[in-house]
Amino acid sequence: MSDQIRRIGPYAIVRKLGEGGMGVVYLAQDPEFRPVALKVLKPELAGRDDFRRRFTREAEAARKVARFCTAPVLDAGIEGETAYIVTEYVEGPDLASLIEQRGPMSGANLEALAVGVATALAAIHEAGIVHRDLKPSNILLSAVGPRVIDFGIARQAEPDATRSAAVVGTPAYMAPEQASGGPITAASDVFAWGGVVTYAGTGRPPFGTGAVPEVLYRVAHHVPVLDGLDERLRRLVEEALHKEPDRRPTAQQLLDRMLGRERATVVAATRAVSDSWTPLLTQPPPPPPPVRPGRRWVAPAVSAVLAAVLAAGGTVALWRPWESKAATAGSARSTVTMTQTSTVTATATPEPASSAPVPTKTVGANAVITPGKEAAVLPFLLSLEGGGSIRGLVQIDSLVWQGPNVKLQFTIRSDAARASTYVQRFFGIDEANLGDIVMTLPGETYPIKPMWNGDVCACTTWGYYDEIEAGQSKRFYAVFRRVPKSAKTVDLDLLKLGLFKNVLIAKE
Repeated sequence: MSDQIRRIGPYAIVRKLGEGGMGVVYLAQDPEFRPVALKVLKPELAGRDDFRRRFTREAEAARKVARFCTAPVLDAGIEGETAYIVTEYVEGPDLASLIEQRGPMSGANLEALAVGVATALAAIHEAGIVHRDLKPSNILLSAVGPRVIDFGIARQAEPDATRSAAVVGTPAYMAPEQASGGPITAASDVFAWGGVVTYAGTGRPPFGTGAVPEVLYRVAHHVPVLDGLDERLRRLVEEALHKEPDRRPTAQQLLDRMLGRERATVVAATRAVSDSWTPLLTQPPPPPPPVRPGRRWVAPAVSAVLAAVLAAGGTVALWRPWESKAATAGSARSTVTMTQTSTVTATATPEPASSAPVPTKTVGANAVITPGKEAAVLPFLLSLEGGGSIRGLVQIDSLVWQGPNVKLQFTIRSDAARASTYVQRFFGIDEANLGDIVMTLPGETYPIKPMWNGDVCACTTWGYYDEIEAGQSKRFYAVFRRVPKSAKTVDLDLLKLGLFKNVLIAKE
């Protein structure tokens, strides 16, 4: 996509997230400035009449997939020579990247991953869809569990849609019938589930790596290598990797056996995943560079992509009916979250310099504030040392329960007259994170600050040179523990940006 093309349909392009065989994925904004993932398919596809018909049919089918452990399809369309699919944006690394950096998963998180992916497949298959390309890079690890993405090559599970003239998929996770160009059904996705769980638990696919013909031969003729895989999952994985599709369990049967229920619902499975999932951290953020006196401004640096979230707190172990005893959940960890920058149209208005202190601004003293609504927006004017000021808006986007914790997300829009402003100047704190913002319960004396896991704050972090350009916005987050379940509203002190009183906490 050229630099001049910044909008597709009603969606504003923010930046490129990645590229695959079917097209390019962008972080974009919908008309309400909410982040979405927008996948643009290869232009040569959109010009074919047969593709247009199939694309429209499959997009409608994909929208019917329930939102359980998936990144749901929100929209799809064809604009000129551009076909695109819009899905919910999921913050977090993909499974392949995490395993490459941290090594195999184990314990409660591995089991939660297995249940979560099976839940997603059950929802996909219930809608009459076959994913066809389930693999580690198509599984994102959010703060509340895994999310299966990319229905770009999904097909409706109808007789005329189960065969393809071309082999589509990723060799290491293809079922034998898929590799040979035979009928592709829901059982093929279950085979891929076995491969994904093996990779997550051992760090390697069950049939190895190498040249495509060699891998496909092993898939069709060799037994899978499952050495090192958790014994609690090994039996199910062996059955899922059976060469004969009819001998494999369905996604629903996988859920029933893992959750120990006669017929586990996707709702119950999703709850079990979120209760037992402990978010993961790939690597700590790099230390900030040294201060360089006299530097007025720089072109925006790449935003720090790692921040810790949702650590500690009790977790609930999945019931393992294949064991004689129920095991306990794994120890608490941190997660990876990307802080995305969203382009917003705004007018930058110069402000007179002022050295006077900025009074604390307050909204919501006499009413309940619902995040995301108009009342949750507060304009600010910050005076800068050395003269000048910053005008902008801060909005509380969401405040929701996540297990025993509460997660806050808010957005800052900069309308500064200067080209860009360092992130740190919006908060007036020495730390390069949100560790000093405060949540207070009505009637309580002692405030609550964002939670920490060791030396890592469960909140947005930034580098010394990270900036927000004039006319753009950036989203921030922080996670708080020790919030009583009886709490309905809280006060949020965002330091120099203002005080939001009576902010409503939403359910998960």
